[in-house]
Amino acid sequence: MTTGFSFHLDATDGAARTGRIETPRGTIRTPAFMPVGTAATVKAMTPEAVRDTGADIVLGNVYHLMLRPGAERVARLGGLHRFMNWPRPILTDSGGFQVMSLSKLRKLDEEGVTFRSHIDGSSHSLSPERSVEIQRLLGADITMQLDECVALPAEKAEAARAMQLSLRWAARSKAAFDHAPGRAIFGIVQGGTWADLREESARGLVEQGFDGYALGGLAVGEPQEEMFATLDVSVPHLPHDRPRYLMGVGKPADLIGAVLRGVDMFDCVIPTRSGRNGQAFTSQGTVNIRNAAHAEDSGPLDPSCLCPTCTRYSRAYLHHLDKAKEILGAVLMTWHNLAYYQQIMARLRAAIAEGRVEAVAAEMLAALGGE
Repeated sequence: MTTGFSFHLDATDGAARTGRIETPRGTIRTPAFMPVGTAATVKAMTPEAVRDTGADIVLGNVYHLMLRPGAERVARLGGLHRFMNWPRPILTDSGGFQVMSLSKLRKLDEEGVTFRSHIDGSSHSLSPERSVEIQRLLGADITMQLDECVALPAEKAEAARAMQLSLRWAARSKAAFDHAPGRAIFGIVQGGTWADLREESARGLVEQGFDGYALGGLAVGEPQEEMFATLDVSVPHLPHDRPRYLMGVGKPADLIGAVLRGVDMFDCVIPTRSGRNGQAFTSQGTVNIRNAAHAEDSGPLDPSCLCPTCTRYSRAYLHHLDKAKEILGAVLMTWHNLAYYQQIMARLRAAIAEGRVEAVAAEMLAALGGE
């Protein structure tokens, strides 16, 4: 087993790449989708079930875990891996997204962010140094710099201000990182949808030197074509020999399009949140299990899927569970969605290795109807 953190490219096909991130806690096959375990749990799933879907890594969130149960408590209990019974790699989001999403509950300055807890209104400070410290206490395998993410659309001056602040915070985050063997820190490219700001951010981060690079500030209100255009002007400025992570994205078509543009890692709440709300992503498009048309449908949710939901239960049963508000409905729908996302990644990895990614991607997108 490796004692360090490393990234290996196995094959490329156009801009698309497949490879491996090696960590002491296991290999992450790329392109990779990371289920979101915000509060030390992937909602409605056991860790064993998450692994069975094909996930190599999950994501935890600094903001939520610092509030409850607290990073110091998690550390006393043996770290996040032991606490949530996930022995494989964990990436922790630095809390930067909450700088945007909880804007009514925070104050921001050069030093960092002061939050009002959405739970009890208590005050908490989050600086680049404190964010990195929390991620160390949690035991994250991949630490993210603290950044400021702005909602789109935004004025260019505002996007530039946040990007430049994020660059300064990146330097402070890296300086605070302990560089323990097997652990990595990623910088986050910001700059809205402006090509020159994205290039400035990418170049500044590369000069600082990170183990991987994330593309932040996307999927926050802009159309898909703008997100793809931003990737087109951002990814070429990132090192070929480092992982590239598109944060918070997205629907199946978003993932496929981003892989074609050279992205290696993804996370998003969509598959789990949609599952809890009766929506399934399938090889034949999106299914709303709440529709009356499924009430007497004895067929599987997705005939092409071999997950437990699709091989053991009918659409009619899933429809009943959702209508009756039974917890099992959320479990089974979430299980399928996460398995389906991992199937997308596995199929893309194989297609890249075979030099067929454009054809396979087109086939998948046609089946999805562009969703």
